[in-house]
Amino acid sequence: MATRLVQINMKAHDEVALGGFWAKVLGWGISSEAPGVTNLEPEDLTYPDPRALYVDLVVSAEPKTAKNRVHVDLATTSAAHHAELVARLTALGATPADVGQGDVPWTVLADPEGNEFCVREPNPRHADTGPIAEVVVDCADPRAMAGFWGRATDWTVHEVTDRQAVLRSAQGVGPYLRFVRTADAKTGWNRVHLDVRPYASDDLDAETARLRSLGATDADLGGADIPWRVLVDPEGNEFCVLTPA
Repeated sequence: MATRLVQINMKAHDEVALGGFWAKVLGWGISSEAPGVTNLEPEDLTYPDPRALYVDLVVSAEPKTAKNRVHVDLATTSAAHHAELVARLTALGATPADVGQGDVPWTVLADPEGNEFCVREPNPRHADTGPIAEVVVDCADPRAMAGFWGRATDWTVHEVTDRQAVLRSAQGVGPYLRFVRTADAKTGWNRVHLDVRPYASDDLDAETARLRSLGATDADLGGADIPWRVLVDPEGNEFCVLTPA
């Protein structure tokens, strides 16, 4: 048994407007599976596809109070493309963001609701990732996170150091998942989190039990009745285990 990462979930005050922004950023199609939910997906792929991490935006009245512990990095192919993309994103409503990055070769921006993201410098590693080069997660212990997520999913661990850990889908396609050491403590629920999905032949409850045996614990949902499971990883990051498909 194993899950695989399939999508990114973002909380939004106005999920329609923010979904419109990100659809233009990524060049993806936009739809809605239910009131209060906006879905973004590449129009040339059939969900779920390891070549993309899809994006769901879900309405939430809770305010953003701190830097997000999960964010996306966008890929660029050249210095000119980097400059053009930053200019286009700014015209769409993105603003410069200072998260203490100092002098770095990439550009840090915030979307119209203040969610931080990066426009990365050109890197051959990102040549085939699609528009999302990486999903970056702040953590205290990259080695421990690589151990958990490498066993929790069928993603392959590519790099592990005391400073960071990098994973990618078992098929060697799509965005990377990067855990980066940070001293910042987690406060409150993550406004951006990961969703994993078991394969069609797997059982949701059995897979959830396996994830618990690896160190995941149940999130407190206050008795909410939903068909999927919500867990937290060993560092307290919420993630959803969706129904098998």
